[in-house]
Order: sequence, then structure tokens, then C-alpha cells
Amino acid sequence: MVRRIRGIALIVAAALAGQGCAAMGFPLTVNGTGKAPAQSVNFTLDGIAYRTFSAPVEHLRRATLTTFKRMEITLKSDKIKEDGCRAMVAAAGDRMVYVELEQITERTTRMRITAKHAWAWRDRATAGEIIVQTERTLDGMPAMSRRAK
Repeated sequence: MVRRIRGIALIVAAALAGQGCAAMGFPLTVNGTGKAPAQSVNFTLDGIAYRTFSAPVEHLRRATLTTFKRMEITLKSDKIKEDGCRAMVAAAGDRMVYVELEQITERTTRMRITAKHAWAWRDRATAGEIIVQTERTLDGMPAMSRRAK
């Protein structure tokens, strides 16, 4: 009888501990059009958005700068770090946006964005939307898209 009670208690504890975890198996996707994007925007647990593009670093950089201009995001700095990644810092209202472009191959680049509100809060929605809009900008620039393929 004690064994049975322990077994039931274990099942109940596991069910309670796993609440809300059902969505963990599904990728987080972001798209402003209501359609599924070609590839989703992924997020780390601490709110950093990232996506890998089939485009050279310089093409993705230009698309990001165009997106910033369209979204009225002010670029504060744009430099290459010691590890070779391009780092951009921008201001979007009361948020600071940190963008890293990491070259994986000559034609593949990983974009990583952190949007911080105040000193501790991370804004996943803003970071995800910047990636989605950058993808649209890149798709709208045929010369960039053709060369990247």
C-alpha cells in the first residue's frame, strides 16, 4: 500500500513539475505576417534572439543598417571585435539594441540581437522583430539575395 501511494505521489509530482513544459518541444517563431517564416527566430532562455542567414556578413550588415533606418533605430556604434564578429549598438526609444554578426562561412552569417530595457530587462519582441524586418530587407534587395545563394 505504501508503495502504491509513493507511486501515485511521484506521478502527481511529475505532472505538476512538468506544467507549462509542453511548448518546450516546439520552436519559438516570430513573424509579423501571420505566415510561417522560412526559418524561425530562435531565442535563448535569457531573451537573446538569433538566426542564421545565407548571406555574407557585409550584406547582412547593410540590410541591418537599412532596417534600423526604416524602424527609426539610431546606430550608436559599428565595429569589428577582436574575435572577428561585427558588433553594432543602437538605440530604439528607451531600449538599447546590441547586434552581433558572426561569419560562419563566406556566405553564411549568424545574427544575434539583445534588446535591453533599463539595465536588467530584455525585450524579446523587439529583438525578434528586428530580425524579421532584416530578413525582409535582405529579401527585398535582389542583388544581395542572388549573390548570397
